[in-house]
Amino acid sequence: MNSIRVRIGVLGFALLAGLVAPAPASADSGTVTATVEEQRLDRAVPQEILRRSGFDRVAPELAEALSRAGSYAQARGIVVREGAELWRRAVDRAQGRGPAGGDLSRDDDRPLYWARLGMTREVRGWEPGFGLTDRQRAALLDALERTSRGQTDILPHSRLLPHSRLRSSGGTPMSGGTPIPHGEGVRRIVVTGFDPFTLDRDVRISNPSGATALALDGTVIDTADGPARVETAVFPVRWQDFAEGTVERTLRPYLPKADLFATVSQGRVGRFDIERTNGAWRGGFPDNENIGRTETVPVTDPATQPQWTSTTLPYEEIVAADTGRFPVYDNTSVTEIPAGGTEPVVRPDGPTPGSVARAGGGGNYLSNEIAYRATLLRDRLGLHDTLPGGHVHTPVLQFGAGNTDPATGAVTDPEFVQNRLDIIAQVRAIVTAAANATSA
Repeated sequence: MNSIRVRIGVLGFALLAGLVAPAPASADSGTVTATVEEQRLDRAVPQEILRRSGFDRVAPELAEALSRAGSYAQARGIVVREGAELWRRAVDRAQGRGPAGGDLSRDDDRPLYWARLGMTREVRGWEPGFGLTDRQRAALLDALERTSRGQTDILPHSRLLPHSRLRSSGGTPMSGGTPIPHGEGVRRIVVTGFDPFTLDRDVRISNPSGATALALDGTVIDTADGPARVETAVFPVRWQDFAEGTVERTLRPYLPKADLFATVSQGRVGRFDIERTNGAWRGGFPDNENIGRTETVPVTDPATQPQWTSTTLPYEEIVAADTGRFPVYDNTSVTEIPAGGTEPVVRPDGPTPGSVARAGGGGNYLSNEIAYRATLLRDRLGLHDTLPGGHVHTPVLQFGAGNTDPATGAVTDPEFVQNRLDIIAQVRAIVTAAANATSA
């Protein structure tokens, strides 16, 4: 999720296009006012992605299960079960377990995104005979969001995965299973990704950070200190969810147990960036609901809120490592209002004392915000000196040279798939390099 100032051309167009909302959709239970995200579901591209991955039955199956619920408690159990199953199914598909469900490549993160929206639309429009309060419906939607994003499944008990997933290579998993190491002597790494975004510019868009989360969840990489287990979660591209504390609620129980964390999002064309500094400012670019926010990042205890937070990832070692085809940069640039000043100034070497944030190295969109929130949480938990963590920006995931027109282009192509696979592999290598550099 890129810096605003380096995407003026592309995102300027996306800003204009993003203000036009599609027509409302209808649910089986009658006309329902779907969210902006859910309204995009009925376009041809999302339907094709769902059909070609076998995820087109996910929402109807949830609706069928809910139709048999006789109470709110039963409905909640169904939603939690089906949400967790969607996450498990998406992870299994990405890691080569079970049927592919269609000809869409397994590394694709988009089936999870569109299937989840189909499920939330069903819950939003569901009218059970026993009655459902607004608060109960909101709680069902929250449970569905969290379970289907892997947010309730970080650092769980051991589970069976194929032998080949015990290595950091990206080969096709073999049959058979071995318990993933989990416990004393096994390092724990948390990695997060994001949903696709700027979908009114191109509804075909995939987010390589979300694809990486699916590919790495539950896997083990070899480090200088032995095996390290990776657990992942995916976050929405919505300002309101972040204001309501979704990042802190998800990560707070696990950061004290983790040995390393990396928030990951899509950034600039053709490069990786290790973002050195994160800023406490929202720049206003519209999210997936076409809502913008221009304000200080809202957090608890604002009286002690810093303008800047910093990475504790070993950026020098990561940049020096041979991690893949894309160059990796230690990005130190920020945009600030200097102490005593009134206008924003770009600082290539980081913020100056007493300045007010206007953009971190990763800009002032939700990628900067997740980095800010996660590193602020790290610091408030007293882990700054002991827990390596920070933000990694991936290259922009691009379609093939002949497939750049959203109106006429295909939903996938060989170059698009290869670019995504290469980005996934390089994130894995970056995480491995970070783990090696911070070994005891």
